[in-house]
Amino acid sequence: MNLKRFFLLLVTLIIIDQYIKYGFANLGWGYDGPVISLTLAYNYGVAFSMFSFLQEYLKFIQLALLAGGTIYLYLNQEVFVRYALPISLLFAGGMSNILDRFTYGAVVDYVYWHYKFDFAIFNFADVIIDIAVVLILYRQYKYSKEEDKLKN
Repeated sequence: MNLKRFFLLLVTLIIIDQYIKYGFANLGWGYDGPVISLTLAYNYGVAFSMFSFLQEYLKFIQLALLAGGTIYLYLNQEVFVRYALPISLLFAGGMSNILDRFTYGAVVDYVYWHYKFDFAIFNFADVIIDIAVVLILYRQYKYSKEEDKLKN
């Protein structure tokens, strides 16, 4: 993936995520279903509302992590080339959630699974972050298998 496609995907995903979140936060979007409900919730922490006591500082901590990741990728461009697609997904989801913290004071969540058990409320950015992690793990596994073949 070239740099232009990387940024096009990144910006497109952020726009989609922010549009959906705007609908829930400002237009009253919602749906109450028997399995999944779409309902507005603000997450002042990170996953499963952990570290919510740091809510005022989380946006700056996350910006520092994003900056550190960017510096690392600049210094290790072969990693960026190898993992460009999942990095684009990871950065898009992370940047969109950070933008929420500056815009709404918390991350806007809205997907709520409540059939047979209650699951944490999440959003589209969280899903693309999860997909990115799965892709990174898969590619790492694939590359390690290829390296093993070359050694034998």
